[in-house]
Amino acid sequence: MTTGSRGASPRRVQWRALTGACLRDGISHRTQALAARFLIAACVSFWFIAPHDAHAVYAIAQYGEPKYPPDFKHFDYVNPDAPKGGTLVLANPDRLTSFDKFNPFTMRGNPAPGIGMLFESLTTGSSDEVASAYGLLADDIRLAPDRLSVTFHINPRARFSNGDAVTAGDVKFSFDTLTSPQAAPQFSAFFADIKRAVVVDPATIRFEFRQPNRELPLLAGGMPVFSHKWGLKADGTHIPFDQLAFQQPIGSGPYVIESYANGRTITYKRDPSYWGASLPVRVGTDNFERITYKLYSDATARLEAFKAGEYDALVEYIARNWVRRDVGKRFDNGELIKREFRQHNGAGMQGFFMNLRRPLFQDVRVREALDLAFDFQWLNRQLFFGGYTRVDSYFADSDMQATGMPSDGELALLNPLRAQLNPAVFGPMTVQPETDPPNSLRANLLKARALLADAGWTYRNGALRNAKGQPFTFEILDDSGSGGGMEPVVTAYIRNLAKLGITANFRTVDFALIQKRYEAFDYDMTTIRWPGTPIPGQEQVSRFSSKTADEQGSDNIVGLKSPAVDTLLSALVHAQTREQLTDAARSLDRVLMRGYYVVPHWYSSTHRIAYQRELAYPKTLPLYYEANDWIISTWWFAQPSTVQSTDEAH
Repeated sequence: MTTGSRGASPRRVQWRALTGACLRDGISHRTQALAARFLIAACVSFWFIAPHDAHAVYAIAQYGEPKYPPDFKHFDYVNPDAPKGGTLVLANPDRLTSFDKFNPFTMRGNPAPGIGMLFESLTTGSSDEVASAYGLLADDIRLAPDRLSVTFHINPRARFSNGDAVTAGDVKFSFDTLTSPQAAPQFSAFFADIKRAVVVDPATIRFEFRQPNRELPLLAGGMPVFSHKWGLKADGTHIPFDQLAFQQPIGSGPYVIESYANGRTITYKRDPSYWGASLPVRVGTDNFERITYKLYSDATARLEAFKAGEYDALVEYIARNWVRRDVGKRFDNGELIKREFRQHNGAGMQGFFMNLRRPLFQDVRVREALDLAFDFQWLNRQLFFGGYTRVDSYFADSDMQATGMPSDGELALLNPLRAQLNPAVFGPMTVQPETDPPNSLRANLLKARALLADAGWTYRNGALRNAKGQPFTFEILDDSGSGGGMEPVVTAYIRNLAKLGITANFRTVDFALIQKRYEAFDYDMTTIRWPGTPIPGQEQVSRFSSKTADEQGSDNIVGLKSPAVDTLLSALVHAQTREQLTDAARSLDRVLMRGYYVVPHWYSSTHRIAYQRELAYPKTLPLYYEANDWIISTWWFAQPSTVQSTDEAH
């Protein structure tokens, strides 16, 4: 119930993001293939703009210049003098209660939390810029004048955890592997417009593109890199990539696996030979000597374990827990501290997603009626202590959100599609129904009943029925489990639906089963959160394009197939200016919101974090970040007096 994301900060491509969590009042991040999902979130964070002439540079910004000059020493939001040491203990970062592999890039199974700390990419971004990228494994970047290729030179100091130099061959091996059938399909979809990776020399790799696209250099630079020796057997053959389980990954990241047990605990230690510790993009980061994850069986056990001192930091996503359960003696005496931290990631979209593959949801009037039955204002008063704002856009809390009437730039995109679109798209932006006076739930339900009647659903024989006499019945699928927080929300929603004669059944399943059902699109309605990003891009194609609707395991949750949406998606990813990008995003927002594919929920613009008083954080906060990633990457252990000082600064 704070703004979360599918991975790292919107301005960081660091593969510790693979451990990201997204639970907002019981909403779990839809992580069908965890690595692919976090790759998507991280990759779409950066955009490159080509210089007029191809030449090597240390960093690239989409607009203007990067914030940090060539000789910068560290990012502003880190403490370059942070002490190193100590063991940071964390709990489940998501719904995962066990893991069965170390490979986060394949579809089947559940990767260990924190495994992203083992991998790095060619570039990384700063968490206080909207669109910039700085060299990480690469020490310079050369973007061709025609934007049909980007070339990276690999830092000669870059080393994998086994001591081998990172080479262009390893980068190509990573690309070829991730785009093969052995990796999660989202990778090949995301890299579809990268024609190939070419080894220029042992230290130089060139990515060639099928067409000019400002996002493609981002996707290439943000790709995780691993050694070609990962899975290599003594006889020189490789274990198939999709069969890698507990074989030790060989990455270049700051941490390596020290120990693990029973698929429930894992400890990472800082690699004493880590090659990049002195890089400006790494100074002040990775301050813990060890990071341990303990996986608890449910949310209640996890919370009680924190209050008992079993781990060090808790990111709270449930508002009523923050007010009523994250309390007690250790909070009162100052051993545990609670703080809210502002972030600017954008709200994204969270809600009840409908599966258009089910005939029940194919009529837009039905979908709008289901939206009208959701009483956010009551939930916010009764359950959330007034802590949330209703989601009213796919890009809420960002400048990509559509408001008011369409602008001239939006109309230039929408007018050619007029015959395919709901006429309401060309009017004021969709407003979510309210129940605060003078509005009421009763009035909303009367409107919903009229819409349902127009769609052929009328109340008779004790239920809402269609012309064939079939009752309106569906299932709401969720993996929140015990203590997850969604049950009272769904119960209230089901109660309102019952007033319309609709029967909705709430079913909770465990994390592993829900992943299988997502892969097969086996759900009617489900609870999902898509993270926000200040710069929308290729991830929108994965979520909404016609070509992904039938791709097993894709992010197209609703099964949307719309030529008009496909056209707007093309305009979005091929935007040449920030203005064009904004017009495309807002146009897409109008069309999607008028489609009523989701019953939107709520968002918060702060991260809620409770932590042991021995922990400290930098005085300057980043702008675009995920709470768990921020703790892991930039916090440290300090004396209690130091912690108190930094707390008072905020």
